Amino acid sequence: MKIVVSGKRKRAVAKAVIQEGTGKITVNNVPYSLLPRFRRLMIEEPVRIAKNVIGDVNYDISVSIRGGGHESGIEAARLAIARALVEITKNKDLKKAFIAYDRNILVADTRRKEHYKPGDSKARSKRQKSYR
Repeated sequence: MKIVVSGKRKRAVAKAVIQEGTGKITVNNVPYSLLPRFRRLMIEEPVRIAKNVIGDVNYDISVSIRGGGHESGIEAARLAIARALVEITKNKDLKKAFIAYDRNILVADTRRKEHYKPGDSKARSKRQKSYR
C-alpha cells in the first residue's frame, strides 16, 4: 500500500510517498544521511518518535521538495513524514506523541511574510523624519 502526503512551510511544498519496505528515507532522490547534520536530525525526529511509540518503522519514505529555501524545505519534509507515518499506521498514540513533542510536526505553520505598506519600502511602521 502506497500513501502520498504533503506538507507546507512558507513557499516550500514537500510530498512524501510512504510504503512498506526496509526503512530507507530519501529526500529529492538522495539518502537523507548525506544531508548536513542539523537537517538530518530534523528529518529523523518524526521517525525516532514513531520508533519509541510503535517499535520498528519498516517503511520506505521518499520525499520530494519544491520551492522555498533550505530550512523551510526541511521543515515541510518533516511535516510530510510525520503526517505520512500517522496516516499509514492509523495509531492515535503516535499522533498524541507527535503533538506532545512539537505541535508543528503535524500542524502546518501558516505564518507568511507581511505585505509592504503603501508608500513605504517595508512591511511594518513608517520611517521617522528628523526635521519635525
